[in-house]
Amino acid sequence: MKVLVTGGAGFIGSHLVDSLVNKGNHVICLDDESAQSNEKFYWNPKCIKVVESICNYEKILPWFRDVDAVFHLAAESRIQPAIENPTRAAMVNATGTCNVLQASRECGVEKVIYSSTSSAYGLKNPIPNSEDMPNDCLNPYSVTKVAGEELCKMYNNLFGLKTVIFRYFNVYGERQPVKGQYAPVVGIFQRQVAAGEPMTIVGDGLQRRDFTHVSDVVSANISASISTNDNIFGETFNVGSGENINMLELADMVDKNAPRIHIAPREGESEVTLANIDKIKQFLGWVPQTRIQDWLTTEG
Repeated sequence: MKVLVTGGAGFIGSHLVDSLVNKGNHVICLDDESAQSNEKFYWNPKCIKVVESICNYEKILPWFRDVDAVFHLAAESRIQPAIENPTRAAMVNATGTCNVLQASRECGVEKVIYSSTSSAYGLKNPIPNSEDMPNDCLNPYSVTKVAGEELCKMYNNLFGLKTVIFRYFNVYGERQPVKGQYAPVVGIFQRQVAAGEPMTIVGDGLQRRDFTHVSDVVSANISASISTNDNIFGETFNVGSGENINMLELADMVDKNAPRIHIAPREGESEVTLANIDKIKQFLGWVPQTRIQDWLTTEG
């Protein structure tokens, strides 16, 4: 296939690009290198490199021509930066997603696979979270990502552009961002331990998270792109491990003996995340392969 990956030089996107290239696909990688928590960007030398923002419709449009599938990962992808700058989050996550969908529609792309977030479930929904629960968006990040979901559903239902929505739960793994205080927590802990610094525990550290390895996220995306099941289109699927641990447990897994300090709780974040993954198992036959406990043992 000829495919386009937005955000393809970032953490998740670069792993997806590598896998698509290794499977013999012709890959266009589009990324504006704006992610502040990335220390570096990963451009696969075998893909076509396009440094451009999804907010620039006329600039990105030509790259969608003759493309079979689009994997849309480009986003303002951190909660706290989105709280600090809601306007940018709306521009990138809502308007940028509309640009990707419209360019796909105009150029005859068959499928768009959209990377969304488990933060859509918020605080009001019981655990584990399932896709039929109402949205409870607590911050500009989740609001704007859910806006992107609604656009995907509309383009599927109104315009016939086949879309699949994935809600990711706390993705970790090789190349994960480690820069700054808002990088994913696994990367922050590993960076702090490597530098001989205490691990910073937000609040009491009892928040529980469902951690999902990046390779499992990649396999979900590729499964959707090659699926012959028409029932997946216009649908939302959780991509998680189906297990969760708290931050104190995570700190022990990273380094049991390393010092740690507690910092102030953050607004707009859930206390517990846990994915019900029955739907993705049923529709795509997808099952997570990596547990964070095993990965951290291997890493260590």
